Amino acid sequence: MASGADFVLDALLREGISHLFMVPGGLIDPLLPALARHPNFRPIVAAHEGGAAFMADGYARASGRFGAAIGIGGPGLCNMTTAVAAAKTDSSPILVLSGEVPVDMEGLGQFQDASQATLDDTSIMRPVTRLSVTVASTKNLSHWFRYGMTSMLAQPSGPVHLSLTHDALVGDCDADYAPVSPFFHNVMPLSLLAAERAIGLLGKSLHIAILAGAGIEHDAAAAALKTVAERWSIPVATTLRAKGIFPEDHALSLGVFGYAGTRHATTALLDENLDVLLILGSGLNERDTMHWTLREKSKALMIHVNTDMHEITASGEPGHAVPGSCHAFLDFLTGSDEAITAALTKSGSTRLSWLANVKSGPRLYDVENCKRTTRPIHPAAAITALRAVFPRDGIVLIDSGAHRAFAGHYWSAYEPRTYISATNLGPMGWAIPAATGAQCARPDRRVAVITGDGCMHMHGMEVQTAARYRLPIVYVVLNNAALGNVWLRAHQYGPLPSELTTLPDHDWVGFARSLGAQGMTVTDPTALEETFAKALAANATVVIDVKADKDCPTPVYDFAAGARAWSYHE
Repeated sequence: MASGADFVLDALLREGISHLFMVPGGLIDPLLPALARHPNFRPIVAAHEGGAAFMADGYARASGRFGAAIGIGGPGLCNMTTAVAAAKTDSSPILVLSGEVPVDMEGLGQFQDASQATLDDTSIMRPVTRLSVTVASTKNLSHWFRYGMTSMLAQPSGPVHLSLTHDALVGDCDADYAPVSPFFHNVMPLSLLAAERAIGLLGKSLHIAILAGAGIEHDAAAAALKTVAERWSIPVATTLRAKGIFPEDHALSLGVFGYAGTRHATTALLDENLDVLLILGSGLNERDTMHWTLREKSKALMIHVNTDMHEITASGEPGHAVPGSCHAFLDFLTGSDEAITAALTKSGSTRLSWLANVKSGPRLYDVENCKRTTRPIHPAAAITALRAVFPRDGIVLIDSGAHRAFAGHYWSAYEPRTYISATNLGPMGWAIPAATGAQCARPDRRVAVITGDGCMHMHGMEVQTAARYRLPIVYVVLNNAALGNVWLRAHQYGPLPSELTTLPDHDWVGFARSLGAQGMTVTDPTALEETFAKALAANATVVIDVKADKDCPTPVYDFAAGARAWSYHE
């Protein structure tokens, strides 16, 4: 008879998961021989449990499915906490499994016992997951696995943790697993009354714009969004988290609004002539709203469509709220009655004229930096050069730091799930291991990382995981010998703050080669495109050390102005 470990692996395969990110350890020893009995499963051994969870997150975001990671309970699980929290804040579905001591040994002093009788690591994980429970035996393994899958995939999706005791892993298990994920395909709830009123309001309006958030990605509604925008000539801005869900070279694209946003998006969404702003799947947090400037300054009626009622009610009172799926709402709008569609069609020419006026000015800030030839290299020049040689459908993962602002502003994204970043909690170094998960999920796409030397200090060791499994990921390290975003603020406060945020200029090429990857250094901005093209052609794990200038203001001027103007008493 199959063991509990066999059941878990078989269940993951039936759910369509091909990779398991892990760090072996005594409490999950029973899983190792079970993996040998499942040759269709690809285990990926990370350097650190946190890296394994980040990889699962990257796998989920790139694939549109969920990712899975496993490690020992106690120290292994605690190492995953930040990664799991980042996944929760971005509604990324990952299944975290941990091993635990036998039930009969709980609380008796066994090595690494973190059960409910001691540390109770399920309680540690509970605030950062949708569900965190202990599975005591194989008798209820099937139930809790299915319950966990349901909790993970139900909107809003997010991480789930199952602590598997030794009994649950080694005991006989004759349960026949039935997959849960098919039940969540094309689930599109919608409040019809609220949707009908929203469409009526749209039909009466001339100047309409859309702010599209991550809900469009979660609902796989990018194609529906493009159809609606094109049919009625409605301009579209996206949040930074949703960058790429609408092609940024499309005539109706305004680019990103909020943090690192474009001038076009700011002008359009804060224009006093805007009648209605249709907000699709945005949580309207600080960065989505340009430090809440959208709420305070916009005179437009806001129609907010979201499956998460907390995000509708917690972000200020919308002009009109539509609880439900963005995909369902867009489909409902497309099929609305002829009088409304005729009105939207008639007003389309007015919107195009308004959009032309909005786009008559420059789209980006400081565009001269994209071609700057001085040394050290300006981050905008490096990002522009990478975009020039990178495939249109390639996947780029953006880390946390000043480079997030430069990438958000200067990188152009054209498809959903090709611009990936942990934008809410934003742990430094996230993108380095997450890229391994993304490449495993999408072996048909090229994958690159834009990161910094501060991020490499935190999770750079996971480059060895990509190299070990011969994944052709290109890591672009904007090496400015500083904690760049922090240094930009801190150096203004005096010598000591500047010193505390300055880093040694390490040899990242030597580091990469020591881990089995290739390495390249760029000091001349005119060599950027050639070096990036060479790295892509190598079809190997490559780290590129770009000697970058740290004294470069980030292109977040509109966001910064919003922050300066904000009063917490309003």
